[in-house]
Amino acid sequence: MSLTEQLTDILNSLGGFGPMAWLSLAFCGLLVAELFLIRSASPFRTRQWLAVLSVASLLIAALWSVVSPTRGFLFMHLLFVDNQAIYFQVITALAAILVLLYDLFTAFPSREKLEGFDNTVKSPQLPLEWYSLLIAMTLGLFLMTVSVNLLSIYLSIELVSICSYLLTALTTDRKASEGGIKYLLFGAVSSAIMLYGMSLLYGMTGTLDLTAESFGIELARQDAAVASVAVLLTLAGLFFKLAGVPFHVWTPDAYEAAPVPVAAFFSVAPKAAAVLVLMRLVTALPIDPPTTDALTGATTTSLQTPLAVLALAGILIGNLSALRQTDAKRLLAYSTIAHAGFLLVGVVAFNKAGFDAVLFYAGTYLFMSLAAFFLIDLLARANGTDLTISQFAGLGPKYPLLSIGLTVVMLALTGLPPTVGFTAKLLSFSALYDAYQHTGDNWLLALFILGLLNALISLVYYLKIPFLLFFRPGDSATTAEGNLAKPAVWLALGLVVPVLALFLKPEWLLQWVTGW
Repeated sequence: MSLTEQLTDILNSLGGFGPMAWLSLAFCGLLVAELFLIRSASPFRTRQWLAVLSVASLLIAALWSVVSPTRGFLFMHLLFVDNQAIYFQVITALAAILVLLYDLFTAFPSREKLEGFDNTVKSPQLPLEWYSLLIAMTLGLFLMTVSVNLLSIYLSIELVSICSYLLTALTTDRKASEGGIKYLLFGAVSSAIMLYGMSLLYGMTGTLDLTAESFGIELARQDAAVASVAVLLTLAGLFFKLAGVPFHVWTPDAYEAAPVPVAAFFSVAPKAAAVLVLMRLVTALPIDPPTTDALTGATTTSLQTPLAVLALAGILIGNLSALRQTDAKRLLAYSTIAHAGFLLVGVVAFNKAGFDAVLFYAGTYLFMSLAAFFLIDLLARANGTDLTISQFAGLGPKYPLLSIGLTVVMLALTGLPPTVGFTAKLLSFSALYDAYQHTGDNWLLALFILGLLNALISLVYYLKIPFLLFFRPGDSATTAEGNLAKPAVWLALGLVVPVLALFLKPEWLLQWVTGW
């Protein structure tokens, strides 16, 4: 390609890169705005203005992604914009907007204290820098959704990871520092493993472009076992952001250390972006037909079985570990590990129905996870206690709307009707069973059976908090009650509405997903 053609391609790519460029400018603008606002306004007003500017920036980025007519490759196959990338960009931006609004709304009761959290709850207070860091992390997630080159994938993951470390350790307490250090150490290890895997893939194929025809052709010429090892090593960074086994160990400590809005964002946005990159990677691999079982004659892919094992391990470890938790945020952390395994179920199916199920699952998990974090935090604030599970006893009659909303969300996370969690799991496991019928791989059958049985295990810990809310007396020694902001309450309860509505009308989202 000549220099003129390269320059022309760069200029034509700027339109599709617009949302990312806007977020870059918004990040710099927020840093400058913070310096001016600190000098000219009160701390509370400064927080309000930064929150409003951040929400406006994210809305513009999301709308720009949707209305932009640019589709296809950008910057000489470095990035690729399609409807799936835009879908996940909308999920990421919406998650960021919701956590920003929740943080802003929960500041209202303590306005006279000029702080972001009610002091009756032992929650870390978010410094003003968190707004610009959240925008930077969203920028990295936007880049992840459009990355189809191993180099751009690595750089965007590192941008997300650095922002995640900072957001975890941003507060001044010791727990946040410990959680941030653990997060950093595991992230460094997974990043090194991923980079080594990428170097192997580059050595085997001679290209970093996942969409290049030579990538699949050259990889198919390699020994199946060696190629599978290189791909699995490359997946280390994605599994780290996905909180998937075996790179999940950081999750409970980081979630417990981070403030609720940060932990809630971690539970949704990085998973959505990582699972899209994972789908792009597996579709770029040569899968026709790698191996044939000598006994059953079934044809399977060299990567399908390892992914099925990792998905099953994530579901089992997440659910079994959650049974022993006494802290609500650690319980939700192990819940996200289990749901990372459920997200992988659709990927393991290696068919269009499975990938569509992943899109639907990611879109609905946004509402379920954020609602769970917000409602649990509001109940703790209302009772003037911390996030220990035993402290929720007897709160159901005192706060019926919050308690009923949390019960609905817990049923959705379990995967029971009448919630969209049931629909999401039904679509995923239907695609998985269809894949088993075509391949006869026993690991797919094991994932199907044990994955469904894990709904019974998850029922035990998901309904633990609702059981305490309505069927156990409260502690008479706990008398302090926090003053909840009504906007925060209605925001959390509003997230419960799609959880029920999409069960009754799943086509509202399915038509959008399957149309691509």
